[in-house]
Amino acid sequence: MSLDINVAVIYYSATGSIHKLAAAAADTAEQLGARVRLRKVRELAPQQAIASNSQWSAHHAETGHVIEAAVDDLDWADVILLGSPTRFGLPAAQLKQFIDTAGGLWARGGLVNKVTSSFTSTGSAHGGQETTILAMNNTFYHWGSIIVAPGYADPVQHISGNPYGTSHISDNGKIPPGETQLSAISFQTRRAVEIASALKIGLAAS
Repeated sequence: MSLDINVAVIYYSATGSIHKLAAAAADTAEQLGARVRLRKVRELAPQQAIASNSQWSAHHAETGHVIEAAVDDLDWADVILLGSPTRFGLPAAQLKQFIDTAGGLWARGGLVNKVTSSFTSTGSAHGGQETTILAMNNTFYHWGSIIVAPGYADPVQHISGNPYGTSHISDNGKIPPGETQLSAISFQTRRAVEIASALKIGLAAS
């Protein structure tokens, strides 16, 4: 299937869980025929903090090749998927800082009718998964974009258990996302791309 859809998967990941989900989302979108940009946001933590955690340090080195996100990626995209670990029930500061750079694009209406969705990872059960996703979604309301949540629209959602967006419990980075989480992010991406395609066709026809 070939789609005239641009998908930006923009994320922050410290120890790799969110990166793995983001990469799976990008792969799914490419398989659907969309044009895809997988982008990480800029790291704000000092090198000393990164070096103090072996998993963080290793992941930082392993993903040095991933291009950093720019506001142009938001402007280019028809679909925007945001991913972040939780920090006290909120998205990481690194992702929030990137979001804050989009003011000019927002002011000229450049984010209206973008199809958007979000995903997260926490160190423990009940560690802020829903609040982190809802906090990211607050941004989308201000943008005037269209939030596409996975809901329970696929059998995998009854296993993964989060209708707000894909989420993972990493045990502080020790457990990578498994088959259920990867299937959930694949479905979430597919749903967002399909809705964006239908919306684009409908708006063009009108």
